[in-house]
This record gives sequence, structure tokens and C-alpha cells, in this order.
Amino acid sequence: MPRRHLRVLGAPEAPLRAALRALRGELGVPDAFPLQVLVEAEHAAKSPRLPSYDATDIPLFTIDPPTSTDLDQAMHLSRRTGAGGARGYRVRYAIADVAAFVTPGTALDAEAHRRVTTLYFPDGQVPLHPACLSEGAASLLPDHTRPAVLWTLDLDADGRTESVDVRRALVRSRAKLDYASVQKEIDAGTAEEPLALLKEIGHLRERLEVERGGISLHVPEQEIVERDDIGGHETPGTYAQDDTGGHEAPGAYALELAYRAPLPADAWNAQISLLTGMAAAELMLGGGTGILRTLPAAPDGAVGRLRRTATALHIDWPHHVSYASLVRALDPHDPRHAAFLQECTTLLRGAHYTVFRDGALPDITTHSAVAAPYAHCTAPLRRLVDRYTAELCLAAVAGTPAPEWVLAALDTLPDEMAGGSRLAGRVERECVDLVEAALLRDRVGEVFDGWVVDVEEERSVKGGPARGIVQLESPAVIGRVDGRNGEPLPLGERLRVRLTQAEPGVAKVRFVPA
Repeated sequence: MPRRHLRVLGAPEAPLRAALRALRGELGVPDAFPLQVLVEAEHAAKSPRLPSYDATDIPLFTIDPPTSTDLDQAMHLSRRTGAGGARGYRVRYAIADVAAFVTPGTALDAEAHRRVTTLYFPDGQVPLHPACLSEGAASLLPDHTRPAVLWTLDLDADGRTESVDVRRALVRSRAKLDYASVQKEIDAGTAEEPLALLKEIGHLRERLEVERGGISLHVPEQEIVERDDIGGHETPGTYAQDDTGGHEAPGAYALELAYRAPLPADAWNAQISLLTGMAAAELMLGGGTGILRTLPAAPDGAVGRLRRTATALHIDWPHHVSYASLVRALDPHDPRHAAFLQECTTLLRGAHYTVFRDGALPDITTHSAVAAPYAHCTAPLRRLVDRYTAELCLAAVAGTPAPEWVLAALDTLPDEMAGGSRLAGRVERECVDLVEAALLRDRVGEVFDGWVVDVEEERSVKGGPARGIVQLESPAVIGRVDGRNGEPLPLGERLRVRLTQAEPGVAKVRFVPA
């Protein structure tokens, strides 16, 4: 899991754009799609392989950021009455059917294997598939009939999975919703039942997560937002720009960094995805062939280090309270809690894609954060492996062998996905650094209030200069801080720091104690 999340609303300014172009070159990020790939994609968009089963009568809806057009998932939630009058729920979850458009062995397929995952930059994304598919013919856009892999998950009154069905189907989304509007409708009590049930089912699934010892980290995002520059005066943490050449122009508009704590609706929506990923894992385990997302339990030393961080941040963590229970009790709006949640992501590093065949199950079948077997299957427009997971699950339900093209790719998929994940992680980290440097480049020498959220213990033990991470209160910057004169950095304490360098593409943001 990435250490920091960065969402960007608005356009970057000229020096940042230049640094982002250089970063693409440095990382070897794929450029435009080859002509043959575009030709194949356009042809596929016009003539996909359509299923015979028609489920367009289900009034599905999507929940995504407002500007998203690559829509992988659409859902419909309802109540049901099972055998003997038992009450429960039915979750219908439609996932974009990329295999209806991409033919194995084609240039389009090879390009997807080269790219592996969609990459997100502040000035746009580098998609896994050409836009005519990912944002057009394959995307579950509202009021368009699309081929999909349709999951039907029947739950009991406690939210436990009772039965799972997955099949190819034609679907038609009715509405494109976003998290803020969903939260507003649910809180106001004006949401219709299929949407209102998101909260009800989400809470049930969260309780089951607690029961099995799973963990969901609600880590605040660093978000760049566009704001009006009232009267031509800039607010600290912003810079002004015009909308033509990127030259500074007070009075045009400004960009600002802020922290955004996830909404409850984000977590409820994530629970539907987790539910499906867990069902996919169980189907593949039952079928004897599959690819899981696995994560070993964190070593005691890593948990011990987190306990020391909690103490430094003045977070009460009694020894009888589990790590999972502590995390659920934290408030991401509290700066100390937010800092600790950032550190908690270190326990989620080391996840792998694990392949198994012919009933020979691997040593590790679970994802320790999910506390259950789990698989990636809900984002095939943006992640390569999900296309293969869908085929394995369809075969498991049908009781038929998986397609040969799926089996032939299984042994190489883990390495491909690992390489793609490493690149995506580096893109995210470098983009955060570039954006922070762009926003602060004219403020070198200024003093800011922040919290020391991490200290390099190894350097302290060896007697080297203290180094750590400081999270500013405003603007929403998380940067490196260098100690002075051999003095230790006060982990978990407030610290006034002076900005010593910030130049996008040249020098990352760096601070020293003021």
C-alpha cells in the first residue's frame, strides 16, 4: 500500500509540468499507444464479444471521484428473503469485462502486459488501455449498455456471504455518483434503498472485519485543490497561475494543498469491493487454480516499532488492545492520529501475487490486513491481473477449465504485477515530492508548525545526524527534516521547522528545526 495518497483537482503550473515530463522520461513511463494498438482498440470498441445473458433491467449505479470516466464497477443493493423466511441482502456488482474487448496475443494485449497498471500523474493519467476502451466502450458509464462480469452475492442478516454467482452479462448503469453526494444523501436520509443500503451493509461488513481481525486504514489524502484567488492575494500554501501559459498571474486562480480524511462512504464502498475480492479468492481456492493477493503477518519487530511511535505520539495503546482494534479507534482528523495512520502503512508492505494450480495450494493463502483469502478482481480497466482473475472465477463457477491463455500467463503474472506496482509506487512518491516542491518553492526560509511523525532509528543508534519526517499542519506537506548539532528529533512532538529547499525536479522539500 502506498505511504501517501495524492489526489489532484485542477491543472499544474508550468515548472511543475516540465518536471513531470522529465520524471516520465526518467522512469521510462510508456508514452502514446502504438498505432497498431490504437487501431485494434478502435475495432474492439465497435465490435466487442457480447454475452447472451441480459441484466440491463438491474438499476446499477457507480460511485467514483467526480471527474473519473474509467468506471470499473457498478452496484445494486437490495433486501432479500431466503429459505424459511430468513432476511438478508443481495449485492449485485458488475465489473467491466475487459476480455470482451482484448483478444489474447494481439498488440493490444501485449501493450497491456507492458503497462500492467494505470499510472496517475498530477497532469493526467497514463492508462492501461487506450481511452476509447478505458473511458469509452468498456467503461460502465451511465445510460450505456456494456458487457460486464456480474457478481451476485447473497448475504445473511449479519452480512455473511451465503452464496456467490458470477457470469457474463449485459448491464446498464443508471447513475454516476460521487462520494460526497452519496454521503450527503445517506446522512440526510434522502437516499433511495439501493443506495441507503450501502451504509447498512457497509457497517455489517465492517463488524465482520473486526470479528476476523482485519484492518482498514483510513489514511488522510494529500489533495491539491483549485481555489479562487480572491482579490489577487494568495493564501499561504498556494500559488497563482493563469489558464494559458502557466505564468504567475495573481487574480486568476490558485492551487492549494490540503488534507482530506476519507468519508464513511469511502469505507462502505471499499467493503463491497473487499467482499467481492474475498469471494473471488474462495472461488479460485475451491477450483484449485488461481492468483491471490497475499500478505504475511507483520513481524513482531515492526509492531514493536509502531508501539514506540504510538507512545511518542501520545496515543494510548494498552497491551491488551490489539493493533486492529487500536487502528479502528483512531480519528484521521486528529493530526497525531493521522500521523500514526501514515506509519501504520509500513505493516502493509510486502504484499505479493501468489499463483497456485491443480489443487496444490500455496503456504500462504491469506492477506493479513484482510484476515482472509483475497484477490484483486474489481479494477480490470486499471490493473492487468483483474482480467485474469475474472476468467478463473467464471471457470470455477461453471465447473470448466480456465482458458488456455489464462493458464499460460499465470506463471509470469506475479513478476509483471510486481514490476508495475513498483513503478506505480515510485510515480506516486515522486509526484508528491514534485507537487510539494512546486507549492513551496517561493517560501524557502519560512517557518512552519508541524509534527515529527518518523525518525530514522538506525541513524540515531549509529550516532549519525538525526533525520526524520515532519508533517506540517498547513499547508498539507509531509517532508524530510534534518536534525542539527547532534540533537535528536522529538518523535511525536510538535516542532517548528524552517524550509531549506524546494525546487520541483531539482530539490525535494527539506526542513531543519527552526
